[in-house]
Amino acid sequence: MPVAKGSSLDPARTRAAIRIAATDLLYERGLDGIGVAELCAAMEVSKETLYRHFGSKDGLIQAVLESRSDRVTRWLREAAEAAGDDPVAQLTAVFDALDRWYAEPTFRGCAILNAAAQRHSDPATSVASRHLAQRLDLLTSIASRAGAPDPATLGRQLLMLVIGATTVANHHARARAAADARQAALALLSIACGGTHRA
Repeated sequence: MPVAKGSSLDPARTRAAIRIAATDLLYERGLDGIGVAELCAAMEVSKETLYRHFGSKDGLIQAVLESRSDRVTRWLREAAEAAGDDPVAQLTAVFDALDRWYAEPTFRGCAILNAAAQRHSDPATSVASRHLAQRLDLLTSIASRAGAPDPATLGRQLLMLVIGATTVANHHARARAAADARQAALALLSIACGGTHRA
């Protein structure tokens, strides 16, 4: 990303541009599927520029994963909120949003969990833990609004369905993953709340 002649350097903008450019490359190739030299060449930045803004490749990876996690968390929360106050509609909206994501041609599973599986070390594992906690918070809040007697347990069960659906969509049966998980999630919600909520 060469700077046009006569334009001033903006460190925050440069850092953001590098992070954005690296996001798709790391998602497509994996954390260790592309070295620093190739990464820099693809982004048209020098190693010195990358190191100045992120300290290391791991620093860039952490920035990419944290930004992506925040964006995905916000996207799912907004999908649930747009569905209104009914917890069944909110839970349905979460799985419908996932279904649209799975249908994208560039879908390769959850970038955050892929990274943690590849590395089993920080920064990937700490970002993955934070990512799952944010998703759990959304699902637990839906369970709580539904009146579940144990929203924490139901939230964890719903999280397992979300993560399982994403894994199945990535490796096995993309077309049915979200729909099947949604059906199971709504059944769990209904059972947990004594049959008071139905899809």
